[in-house]
Amino acid sequence: MNTQTAPLTIGAVAKRAGVAIDTIRYYEREGLLPEPLRRASGYRSYGDGTVVQLRFIRRAKDLGFTLEEIRELLALSADRQRGVEAVKQRAQRRLAAIEQRIAELQRVRDGLAQLVASCPGHGKPEACPILRALNDGESL
Repeated sequence: MNTQTAPLTIGAVAKRAGVAIDTIRYYEREGLLPEPLRRASGYRSYGDGTVVQLRFIRRAKDLGFTLEEIRELLALSADRQRGVEAVKQRAQRRLAAIEQRIAELQRVRDGLAQLVASCPGHGKPEACPILRALNDGESL
């Protein structure tokens, strides 16, 4: 029994995957999606697998993976021998990078909160600790 549906247009794929048409073209140029078949009219023709791949890419982007990392994840997802182990390693690296970024943002937040708390909100600009920190290049 053939479960393949009729070929999809780029607009139909975009709608089903929840992405813009330009995004699909971009991912094709970047090699994240295979070059689609072309109809006699020259229009792109896609299968359901493209929708699945686009959803995968979108979810990976939502988790903070770069396009290069997503390209690797797509390749690894087809590797039946080492794919899962390698995917886990990449996810662990992404998690460590996110945790590092969170720590940096918390440091910046704490420094900014300290400056805001020390600023009276009135008076001469040269007496403002926020402006002094920005002008003096003090580290937050």
